[in-house]
Amino acid sequence: MSGISISQKNLTTPARTADCPAEALLQSVSGKWKPGIILLASQGPVRFSQLLRKLEGSNKQSITVALRELEDDGLLDRAVIRQKPLHVEYTLTPLAVQLVPLLKGMEGLGCVEG
Repeated sequence: MSGISISQKNLTTPARTADCPAEALLQSVSGKWKPGIILLASQGPVRFSQLLRKLEGSNKQSITVALRELEDDGLLDRAVIRQKPLHVEYTLTPLAVQLVPLLKGMEGLGCVEG
C-alpha cells in the first residue's frame, strides 16, 4: 500500500466555484442522474414521476437533488402546471439545449470498446 489516506471529506462533490467556465459547466452536469435528466428533457417537457420511471435505479431524493441543482445552475426551467391534476414540468433552458449534442457525443464515447 502507498500509505496515502483518503478521507471521506475528499470524496464529496467539490464546491461549485470554478475559475474556468468549462470546469464550471462540467461541474453543473456531473452526477449520476444529471446527464440522463438533460437527455430525457431534450425530447420535451418531463415530469418528476416520468424521470423516476425512466432512470432505472433512481430514487426520489437523488432525482430531487439533481433537479434542484440543474435548476440552480440555469440548465432546467421548472413550471407548475395548474391543470388537474396539478403537476410540475421541467424543460431545458437554451444553455442546456446547447449541451445536448455534447452529452450525446460523450454517451457514444462510453460505448466504444477499445
